Amino acid sequence: MNTAQHKNVAVRETPDRYGAFPRLTSEQLQDLTAHGERRRTTEGEVLYREGEPFREFLAILSGTVEILQDHGGPQERTVAAHGPGRFLGELGMLEGQAAFDTAVVRQGGEILAVPVERQRTLIGRDPVLGDLILRAYLGRRYLLIGLGAGFRILGSCYSRDTLRLREFAARNRLPHRWLDLERDKEAEALLRRFSIRPEETPVVLWKGERVLRNPSNAELARLIGLPAPTAQSAQCDVLVVGAGPAGLAAAVYGASDGLTTISVDAVATGGQAGTSSRIENYLGFPSGISGGELIERAVLQAHKFGARLMVPAQVNGLVPQDDDYVVTFTDGSQVRAGAVVLASGVRYRRLEVPGIAGLEGISVYYAATVHEASLCEADPVAVVGGGNSAGQAALFLAHHASRVHLLVRGSDLNADMSRYLVDQVERHPKIEVRLHTEVRGASGTDKLESLSVEDNANGERRMLRAAALFVFIGARPRTEWLRGLLALDEKGFVLTGADAQAVADATQWDSLGRGPLLLETSLPGVFASGDVRSGSVKRVASATGEGAMAIRLVHEHRDNVGNLVRTAGPEEPRPGTGQPVA
Repeated sequence: MNTAQHKNVAVRETPDRYGAFPRLTSEQLQDLTAHGERRRTTEGEVLYREGEPFREFLAILSGTVEILQDHGGPQERTVAAHGPGRFLGELGMLEGQAAFDTAVVRQGGEILAVPVERQRTLIGRDPVLGDLILRAYLGRRYLLIGLGAGFRILGSCYSRDTLRLREFAARNRLPHRWLDLERDKEAEALLRRFSIRPEETPVVLWKGERVLRNPSNAELARLIGLPAPTAQSAQCDVLVVGAGPAGLAAAVYGASDGLTTISVDAVATGGQAGTSSRIENYLGFPSGISGGELIERAVLQAHKFGARLMVPAQVNGLVPQDDDYVVTFTDGSQVRAGAVVLASGVRYRRLEVPGIAGLEGISVYYAATVHEASLCEADPVAVVGGGNSAGQAALFLAHHASRVHLLVRGSDLNADMSRYLVDQVERHPKIEVRLHTEVRGASGTDKLESLSVEDNANGERRMLRAAALFVFIGARPRTEWLRGLLALDEKGFVLTGADAQAVADATQWDSLGRGPLLLETSLPGVFASGDVRSGSVKRVASATGEGAMAIRLVHEHRDNVGNLVRTAGPEEPRPGTGQPVA
């Protein structure tokens, strides 16, 4: 239905079946009124527009508002309709992103408008209101993703750059739709409409009019409003490298302590935790929580306390300068930081068997999110690995695939997987566990069709039908750029504490009158937390704890000014906090 057809048609309010469209109470509306202004609306008025940044939090006092995708375009459709008591917007409002839809008044009335910055503060102060809005916004974001709203990626399934853009969009939980040049009939029409040559693909189409030809991740981030780095140099008290659970915890605690904090990540906030369908052993969430929701809550906390998050930002250098460190990025920008927290995590190891390389990103994946699951509906799939990540992926995929084959190299599922996951995996009717089984090859032309698997106990081989393969076979640290800068163990993980002291340059520490602190590396003022740290427990909860602990140790380091150990008096404030040293 186009805009002209809407004029004389009553719009029904969308039912709130999934908690994405709650209604504010009269008390909550009254509280919000003190922070905003009441404003009359007229039929046909556009309250915010797709592609433009949110500037206000809008609650409906009277009248009706319709949320539209591709407003005024040939594919215009209704996302939702809201009446009195409901509020507008979605997750992008809290994270500074552009709107992915358009809000149009269908029945004139009155709205309450609160500036976005003020609303973010209110959410932090009022946990009940904050939880209501955040849950609704998360639900709306996943609804938009499911609808294929947002920008469109037009490219071949055989293109590495197409895979890169799709992965970036999926990992950052950005609403988008992929049109495959090889299979989608709409793709050819779009190529002609925008005069795009096949060699110029992949392209990103935004708002039905703007075309980005093979954009970098940073260019796509700027289009959507993600806070990508700029060429200007910045300065901060703490730079956090990595935005998984450890990095986000460091950002939250650093900023809440009054330290100017910048957190950067090469791909997306969340790390591996952000791709987890459900985390069930995280303290305080007895029914479990999705990795996406946990990360979005952490991102909101970091924003609330004033931390600056930049994605994508690839670090490639770390140089001591006076008592600070200058960190450089691949785009040439720099940040000068008084302390650095390394929380860059790990990446999954690739499966090196014949036939796999050509299918990666097409039907061989190293994460199991809604994005990948949607590509293998009603087909059998295989998961390789025996750890928690593999178990969580198998359970999640069982909701989408006709059957899930869990291929485990060892002879005991309990060896590396938590007991609660083992119980669920073994009880699930759609999951078949194959112990002492290894993949020896993959077959398929355009996509995966079957796997050659071997029983490593008796050497027997067989073919296994599978439309997709999900690989979770261990990980390696993201520390290539740190080699030669600080001490790493034989596997590339960062040494800290006593392990770092054993190989550190003593002359760097003598003037400080101390050795490396518990999470400190072989360089003073550079700390490591989470999966990237040698000897760490590879769990979300422990990574979060280490991120918070790293900030406590940053304060201890900052108490050492220059080459002298400073002893603070009882009323002397801790640097960067304005608070007395305890």
